[in-house]
Amino acid sequence: MKEPIIKFDNFGFQYDAQAEPTLKEINLEIYPGEKILIAGPSGCGKSTLTHCMNGLIPFAYSGESTGKLTIQGKEAKKLSIFEISRMVGTVLQDLDGQFIGLTVAEDIAFALENACVGQEDMKKTVKKVAEMVGIADHLEHAPDALSGGQKQRVSMAGVMVNEVNILLFDEPLANLDPATGKKAIEIIDQIQRETGATVIIIEHRLEDVLWRDVDRIVLMKDGRIVTDTSPDELLSTDVLLENGIREPLYLTALKYAGVKITPERKPRSIRSLTLTEGDKTLVRQWFHARKTKNEKKEGKALLKAEKIDFTYENGFHALKNINISIEEGELLAIVGTNGAGKSTFSKVVCGFEKQQVGMLTFQGQDMKNYSIKERADRIGYVMQNPNQMISKPMIFDEVAFGLRQRNVPEADIAVKVEEVLKICGLYPFRKWPVSALSFGQKKRVTIASILALDPQMIILDEPTAGQDYRHYTEIMEFLRELHERGITVVMITHDMHLMLEYAQRAIVFSGGRVIANDTSANILTNPEIIERANLKETSLYDLALLCGIGDPNVFVQHFIDYEEERRYDSVTGRQSGGEGALYYSKEEKRG
Repeated sequence: MKEPIIKFDNFGFQYDAQAEPTLKEINLEIYPGEKILIAGPSGCGKSTLTHCMNGLIPFAYSGESTGKLTIQGKEAKKLSIFEISRMVGTVLQDLDGQFIGLTVAEDIAFALENACVGQEDMKKTVKKVAEMVGIADHLEHAPDALSGGQKQRVSMAGVMVNEVNILLFDEPLANLDPATGKKAIEIIDQIQRETGATVIIIEHRLEDVLWRDVDRIVLMKDGRIVTDTSPDELLSTDVLLENGIREPLYLTALKYAGVKITPERKPRSIRSLTLTEGDKTLVRQWFHARKTKNEKKEGKALLKAEKIDFTYENGFHALKNINISIEEGELLAIVGTNGAGKSTFSKVVCGFEKQQVGMLTFQGQDMKNYSIKERADRIGYVMQNPNQMISKPMIFDEVAFGLRQRNVPEADIAVKVEEVLKICGLYPFRKWPVSALSFGQKKRVTIASILALDPQMIILDEPTAGQDYRHYTEIMEFLRELHERGITVVMITHDMHLMLEYAQRAIVFSGGRVIANDTSANILTNPEIIERANLKETSLYDLALLCGIGDPNVFVQHFIDYEEERRYDSVTGRQSGGEGALYYSKEEKRG
């Protein structure tokens, strides 16, 4: 019988700065060649567990451990960080903290240089792995000049050049567009099969990870392992939703239609799913019982972009003849490929960059002479990387910073800060230092700091990246409330779930141009747009085809409308039809 390559034996860990242990009584065995998905709500201990395996604990984060952890048969606390790094390779969630080289090629080659690999072999290896992750055209670029998704690929390549037996991926999909995320999962799967390495993935986007099979899903909550079982077994229960993780959309739709999910149906993937004719009939009946909503009438323009062109100093033509109208009180998604111009457009709107051609108007007024502060009074911007926004050591002070800059009375500041901290799920941490938070919690701090300023329009770059389903829902429901009060909300996102569930309209960027402006359902059922913009068909589309529904785009729209009704019912306390359980009660949403 094989010996485990990683073994936690009644293991616990408590940070020096914390009053309670973060990990409690962890018993986990991972075997050579296994592919494991570790999931759980924010703050459940996933990242701490990862840091124990890759040596960051105790070498970067100090604390006290109990029990025993062995890696390849050796007790971890007796190993140096160098010895652990020769066994475990890690792609961190905070990409900027992982880069070392001045160029992409240098960064990928770093481990090879440390191992004294010859120049010719080094160049061949770097080129090979760069091509595998789709970053070969950027080898001479500086890492900080890349988009979030491109940085993720460089980090993956840097791990792949190492011949380690264990590969850890900490939220590898967080900054990737859907098609690239799909490719990343395929690459991870390919590496695992070709090398036989043990692969451990920590990720919220469970449905995307399950695009390729995993052996087990380890679900954590409050520092403990809740369950450790196969995907088919886990997805046949309600344990995911009960613990703050979003289940695959096709399973939610099946439950709404009254189909009972069992392990025999192989629910781990839409590709493996087997349905009886009776199941398909139930789905068709649910679909035909739905009524199509009336189309929303066009509203008054708040922001208009006309013929916007922008080229960076290095000659990169990022925006090409952009014509966009964003309505007052709209909830809008901007989606597309990594590097397509989405973030550049938001920077131009906020005044961080200035277009060479074209005009921007806000409430009919030309913004050409607006300062960055004048724009910030009207338009709040939440960056993708929270570490690039945070400037204060304490959470309360960070959220209060903008209000203090505007000379708001301290009593009013206290009320406002506490209000947004509650909304963003951060109130229990209001007296904590920012450094004690996870990446996802830092993200919520930056959102809270902008929401505190009550802007007319808010632009959020990947607002839910790194968030578990509960915090995702809390943030998005608050953004929906803002929208219902007339605030315009624009979300730059790679999350197709978010786009489907919340966006009234989506604008698609590709190659610096706008290639689509339509409903989310129509966009995600259009093969041409999906291919051009590196999007991905929703599994609802595949479910509709599997059940013989001829209008998959209408099926997807019906699902969106039904979800919206259920969210409304959960707030008002009314009950709606269908067998899928409401995700959160009224009291849970408020808490």
